[in-house]
Amino acid sequence: MIEDFFQRTRAMFDLPKGVVYLDGNSLGAMPKSARERVLHELDESWGRELIRAWNTAGWIDLPARVGDRIGALIGAPKGSVVAGDSTSVNLFKALLAALELAAPRKVILSDSGNFPTDLYVAEGVCRLLGRGHELRVVDPKAVECALNEGVGVLMLTEVDYRTGRKHDMRLLTEKAKALGVVILWDLAHSAGAFPVDLAGCGVDFAVGCGYKYLNGGPGAPAFIYVRPDLQASVAPALSGWMGHAAPFAFELGYRPAPAVDRLRVGTPPVLSMSALDAALDVFEGVDMLALQERSIALSEDFIRRIEADCPELQLASPRDSAWRGSQVSFRFTEGYAAMQALIARGVIGDFREPDVMRFGFAPLYIGFSDVEMAARTLVEIVGRRLWDRPEYRARNKVT
Repeated sequence: MIEDFFQRTRAMFDLPKGVVYLDGNSLGAMPKSARERVLHELDESWGRELIRAWNTAGWIDLPARVGDRIGALIGAPKGSVVAGDSTSVNLFKALLAALELAAPRKVILSDSGNFPTDLYVAEGVCRLLGRGHELRVVDPKAVECALNEGVGVLMLTEVDYRTGRKHDMRLLTEKAKALGVVILWDLAHSAGAFPVDLAGCGVDFAVGCGYKYLNGGPGAPAFIYVRPDLQASVAPALSGWMGHAAPFAFELGYRPAPAVDRLRVGTPPVLSMSALDAALDVFEGVDMLALQERSIALSEDFIRRIEADCPELQLASPRDSAWRGSQVSFRFTEGYAAMQALIARGVIGDFREPDVMRFGFAPLYIGFSDVEMAARTLVEIVGRRLWDRPEYRARNKVT
C-alpha cells in the first residue's frame, strides 16, 4: 500500500528517463502540474486577461494562498506564513524584527553548521544597525550551552546543508524561550522533507525556500513565518507597498497591513509563485510522518550499501537517523571528481567543499531501485577509479 502510494506521487513528476535524481535537497524535481500551471498563466491569464488577471486569476492573493499551503506542512496556523522574496531577504526581515523584540540584548547566536548566507546576512545586519550588535558563532554541539540571558536572538538552520545533521528544534526553542531569547529558524532543508511543528514548539520566526523539497523550481519564492501573537508587534524594516494596509490607496505614509501580510514587500513574481503553488499539489494527501519514515528507509539502505562495498567513503552524516534530515553525505578526498563521474553516468547528487558528496532522498519521487542503482554506480566509480580523468576534475561554477 505504501509502495503504491509513492509510485503514484512519483508519477506526478517529470523525471528524465535513465536518470537517478538525488539532488532534491538542492533543487527539487519538476512536478508535471508546475509546467501545466505556468503554461496556463502565460497563455490564459497573462495572454488573455492581461492586467485584469490580478483580480480574475487571483494573482494578488498568491502570497497568502501559497503561504498557507506551506504552513500546513510546517505546523503553522493559517495566516502566519506568507510566500515571496528570497530566503536571504526574508531572513533579513525576520532578523531585524527579532532584534527589535529582543532589545536591549545585542547578541545573535548561531553555529558553524549554518548556511553561509544566513551568517552573511547577520553580519550585514550588525553593520547596518551600528549599535554594537554581535554575531556569535559556535560549534553546533555547543549551541545549547552557549544560550544565556545575554543572547538576544538564536538564529539556526534546522538541518545542516553539508551533513544533514538535524538540531533538536523543540529542545533549543524551549531553552531559548525560558531565557527570554527570540528564536529564528531557517527551514530550507526541512520544509517538505519531514514533519515540522512551528506552533507546537512555540517558534517566533521562521524562513525557508521553495525550490528544494517543495519542488517550486529554480529561484522559487521563499516564505516567512511569524508567530501569530507577535505579528502586531512587528514593524517591518522593508516597508514595501504590498505590506501596506491599503496598497492601492497609494498613501504617502506607511501603515502596516494586519498580521503576517505586513512582511510582504513588492509585487509578487506571479509565474514562479504559480509554479510553486502548483508544485504543492503533490503534497495533497501526504502523511508527513510516512514521508519521513520512507526517507529514513531509503537513506539507511543507501548507507548500508555504500559502507559495505565502498570503504573509501566516510559517512559524514549522523549515524542515527533521528538526527538526520532527508539527505546523506559522505566524505571522500576526490569527492568532486567522483561526483562529476557519477553525474556523467546519470546519477545526480552534488558536492560541497572541502570533500563532501551529498545525496538527497525525496521520497515523493525516489524509490529503492534508485538507491540500488546509485549505490552500484558509485561503488564502481570509486572502486575502478573512474573519477580520475581531467574532465571530472575541471571545476564548474556550480558544484
